[in-house]
Amino acid sequence: MITIHEARRILTFNPARPAATHVAVRDGRILGAGRLEELAGWGDYRLDRTFADKVLMPGLVEGHSHVAEGVQWRFVYCGYFDRTDPDGKVWSGLKSIEEVVARLQQANAAASDPSLPLTGWALDPIYFDNRRMTRKDLDRVSTTRPIGIMHASGHIMNVNSKALELAGMLRRGINHPGIPLDDEGLPTGEMKGPEAMTPLGPHVGLDRGLLSADEPGLRAFARLCVRAGVTTAADLANLLPQPAVDMMLRVTAEQDFPARIVPLRIAREISPVELVDRVLELGRLSTDRLRLGKIKVVVDGSIQGFSARLKAPGYYNGAPNGLWYVAPEQLREILERSLVAGVQVHCHTNGDEATDLVLDMLELALRKHPSPNHRFTLQHCQLANAAQFRRMRALGMCVNLFPNHHFYWGDQHYALTVGPERAERMNACATALANGVPMAIHSDAPVTPLGPLFTAWCAVNRRTASGRVLGEHERISVADALRTITLGAAFTLGLDDEIGSIECGKRADFAVLEDDPTEIGGERLKDVRIWGTVLGGRIFPAADI
Repeated sequence: MITIHEARRILTFNPARPAATHVAVRDGRILGAGRLEELAGWGDYRLDRTFADKVLMPGLVEGHSHVAEGVQWRFVYCGYFDRTDPDGKVWSGLKSIEEVVARLQQANAAASDPSLPLTGWALDPIYFDNRRMTRKDLDRVSTTRPIGIMHASGHIMNVNSKALELAGMLRRGINHPGIPLDDEGLPTGEMKGPEAMTPLGPHVGLDRGLLSADEPGLRAFARLCVRAGVTTAADLANLLPQPAVDMMLRVTAEQDFPARIVPLRIAREISPVELVDRVLELGRLSTDRLRLGKIKVVVDGSIQGFSARLKAPGYYNGAPNGLWYVAPEQLREILERSLVAGVQVHCHTNGDEATDLVLDMLELALRKHPSPNHRFTLQHCQLANAAQFRRMRALGMCVNLFPNHHFYWGDQHYALTVGPERAERMNACATALANGVPMAIHSDAPVTPLGPLFTAWCAVNRRTASGRVLGEHERISVADALRTITLGAAFTLGLDDEIGSIECGKRADFAVLEDDPTEIGGERLKDVRIWGTVLGGRIFPAADI
């Protein structure tokens, strides 16, 4: 049966017919968008006026997020900004380490089982004048219960003395760039990078299984998607063990599951040969709502955590350069094998030195294995300059930039991490577009909250939390910003032939809005009210999730 949806306005992102009043859907696919009398030509139909006073646009595509956010809401929120959980409750932000300790003390007092760890997330000491949390801070919460807090970036963890003791690391003689030591020669409790964090994870509830999420976490993440108008979300760092894959296949196949998930197998705990073979195997299991078969490589750490790799002159405050997460030879082998196998690779690079490494290795790999339309994508890529964007274009790469950083860390980047000049060109959306690099923008949830329209607002305004505009020359138009969170993101995921616009033959995926984002103005783009979503013709009101 054909259903024709009527709306106040439909933004199609189809240049041949950019706006419409009706859209016809059959079996989860779009037959066409236009006037009612045009669409009636498809045959007998049912007119649905549910959206008669709403605005429809293509379902928003989050090109870089992490399903693990659904799991992390079971932990103690320790972030600086107020934040809304999957059930709509707003958690107040914490403005000092003292407030973080106090919330953890409350959680510790309420915990019934003394043998279980206490786990927190979203900590970011850079907001506390870069005063680093130590094991002694967390020992004030408990000396008998292991405690761990994941930083907002996901690249640093803080633990207490009990956790270090359980991991056999409360001792002198440790020599690792990711494990700072105190005046006694003992670990401070701040662990930087996967090598340092991994031994602690199992003791504090943050083991690698967290990257795979679980069934309650996947469902919670999907509720966040509906609230944000997202119909397709990339899960950009998942170990994808087979039990987790089986669970995701089962849950996403349910009739009332409201999102399409695109998980990428992270290049960790496996050789390049095994990685590509595993990803090819996963690709054969793909369904409409669970798209498998891509690789994620993490090359460096985070800028605000001072673990990203920066080219000279390095960090503005004189901090030592960051950490490499992959060896050049290993990266090159992954890229070469993926080109041969036709597997897409997304590479995390925050620092410009890390971006150079990927460009260098891909250039060498493409000389051996030319591959048209490979769409290898640089994720974050925050400090890329114009010369690097020109190289990306020449190599056929895409980029997925992170403009949310301007709001959440822009003031700190200006004053502390990279200094005024580089802060003003970070996440250079206008330069990427000017150089013809296919571009998406993202939230990296849970690093920042899932919300593509807020991310679009950040790209349009480049405003920090204090109100400073960082790099007015890199601001982009509302039209370009909306494209990056629909067709742009779909292109980086290889799905632009199915989603990202409202036109004949594509999936019937819509974001249902109370306001028109093309009329509300760039200043208010983040304030667009979201009614819900439509995924494959199935309607999901946010109020009902």
